[in-house]
Amino acid sequence: MNVSPDCIYTIKHHEGMRLRPYRCPALLWTVGVGHVLYPDQGKLKLADRTGYALKDADNRVWTQGEVDALLRSDLARFEQGVARMCPASVGSQGRFDALVSFSFNVGLGTLQRSTLRSKFNRGDFEGAAQEFLKFTKAGGKVLKGLVNRRNGEVRMYGRS
Repeated sequence: MNVSPDCIYTIKHHEGMRLRPYRCPALLWTVGVGHVLYPDQGKLKLADRTGYALKDADNRVWTQGEVDALLRSDLARFEQGVARMCPASVGSQGRFDALVSFSFNVGLGTLQRSTLRSKFNRGDFEGAAQEFLKFTKAGGKVLKGLVNRRNGEVRMYGRS
């Protein structure tokens, strides 16, 4: 199953799109539509992430084609991960889209370990919807943008 155009629009809206690398609120080097350049940087403690240098080859203006290709590749990985971890989501475009958007933002590992996934896979779809709102912090702080995103994902989730 693939995400809908509405989901792609939502992800682009919340992630933003930048052609130059920047540090996201979690202090990870990011480019394009929320593409984390160095996944191993996320394994570091927050305080140590600022010491992680941007590689010279990445310190440039990326083309629209390059960031579009990164987004397509990232979406395919998250679509496959959600389909594998939450197989019942494949029967509902809204739930699938919401889970992909969520995972795109927090990572598949977080989805895998989450109560959201546990409740969803037990068939507690209403309880799972409430779990989205527990993921509104980055860098230890509640971010209005994440609150808005999670509320949007809950609305998306409700569309079957």
